[in-house]
Amino acid sequence: MSVAANTPRVDHRASVLVVGAGPTGLLLASELHRRGVDCHLIEARPAPLPWDRATVVHPRSLQIFEALGLSGKFLEAGCRQRSIKIHSSGKVLGTLDLTTCGSIYDFNLGISEEVTESILTSYLHQQGTEVNRSSRLVGLTPHANGVLAEVDRDGERYQVDARWVVGCDGIHSPTRELSSIGLEGHDIPKPWAVFDATLEGWTDTFETTFVFFGAVPTIFTAIPGRRWRVYLRPSSPDSDLVADASWALRSYAPEASFVDVKNPTRFRCHTKVATRYRSGSVLLAGDAAHLCSPAQGHGMNCGLQDAFNLAWKLALVHHRIADPALLESYEAERRPAAELVTKSGDDFEDALTATDPIKCHERDQVIRAMIGDPKARQHEIVAETELNIHYSRSPIVLGDASSSLPAGYRLPDTILVHRSDQPLPRLHRFAQRAGHTLMLLAGPSASLSAFAALQAALQACITGSPLFEAVFAFSTNPELPVQTGYLETSVADRLGLHEITLLALRPDGYIGLRSEYDHLDSLERYRALLLAGR
Repeated sequence: MSVAANTPRVDHRASVLVVGAGPTGLLLASELHRRGVDCHLIEARPAPLPWDRATVVHPRSLQIFEALGLSGKFLEAGCRQRSIKIHSSGKVLGTLDLTTCGSIYDFNLGISEEVTESILTSYLHQQGTEVNRSSRLVGLTPHANGVLAEVDRDGERYQVDARWVVGCDGIHSPTRELSSIGLEGHDIPKPWAVFDATLEGWTDTFETTFVFFGAVPTIFTAIPGRRWRVYLRPSSPDSDLVADASWALRSYAPEASFVDVKNPTRFRCHTKVATRYRSGSVLLAGDAAHLCSPAQGHGMNCGLQDAFNLAWKLALVHHRIADPALLESYEAERRPAAELVTKSGDDFEDALTATDPIKCHERDQVIRAMIGDPKARQHEIVAETELNIHYSRSPIVLGDASSSLPAGYRLPDTILVHRSDQPLPRLHRFAQRAGHTLMLLAGPSASLSAFAALQAALQACITGSPLFEAVFAFSTNPELPVQTGYLETSVADRLGLHEITLLALRPDGYIGLRSEYDHLDSLERYRALLLAGR
């Protein structure tokens, strides 16, 4: 019997349907495939965008890309932005030096989003899958074992029977709307605009983002080829964008001018967060889950962290290693991160658009005070680079919260490992795996025999484990036997090491367990916590 052209048919069965092939969806689909989870990735656009206004890749995202073996490609394609210089009333208020952020990636990376998408698409193809384009989600029907999704592809309709659906489909997310998930927040009243240009006669550095408070708030963000992506708040709905942004040049660099202007675009922005990140078998990530001001470049980066957080959890559930309740930790960890960056964006919006002279003066005083206070300045730098995100209140982390590097925090990427016979990668590189990594760290008071015995016991514990992938042992004493490498004495203080510390490193680089005593019992409690998901 023939089937009418507009009658849906079940063409695909997949464990996960990923909706949207922006950076978030591309990373999620790639990571699921890398972990042996079959997924079907659809995208409404018939082809990748030739240009996209998003620009900045933050250090935390570069850490993610390093774990995937992609950081070199991004560094080759982008340009380093090592500082942020803030101006007002014709003067420099101060500079945020990103080289002090605490990562080996001590800079933001200027790279247009279509290039980011291109690199991630190539990575997706390496995992043996592809983007199904011109495919728009038009229906979701839950059933006992998942969701039946209806997809329109160039007027033809087909169905995907999936256990899970993840909407990475942006601001107007069909996944979110079909799941009746709300979006709380507000529209940003004043529009934004952007264009790319060369600054002829520019004599300042090309490794800094320049922020100009004033009549037409303007931000110059460096991109490759000694070009600039210029973001601004237009003076009127039909104003000349180049003329609007030229006020900053007249005030701060009168010898410079915009030439070779490309892609002038106006756009609206929003500050909103989904009321929930999961409804049954449907989850949200990226712009489908949160929207924020573009001023600090957090939108895409926050979505990448969503994908990296969700992929390993969804894989454990798919392989029936963990209970589906584990997925509740995704919202518990990532929604507070979205709330943090949306509030930060609103605060910056208020500062950027202030016009009252008294309020502008107060804003400038606050910024000067912040930059002049080492502690406050460092707090701002770490927040800008998204290295302030932690999950210490997550329901699936375990350990003493009073230590200097407690459970729920990211393992720093700056800690060196030594061994006399060969150079070794930094400490965090040992944990860049698809599964959990156990690290045994011996402080200055560690017992040699206890350390060796515990390492052997841990190795026996993980044999055949679907959760824990490897055990590595490190100490501050190069004479201690049975170890992978040794750490400088200063690291003991930095990590709060005294006797023997056990860390369970999650696949996303965060510490899931920190145990100082009763290590094997603690590890079993953590394993049970993960498998139960609560």
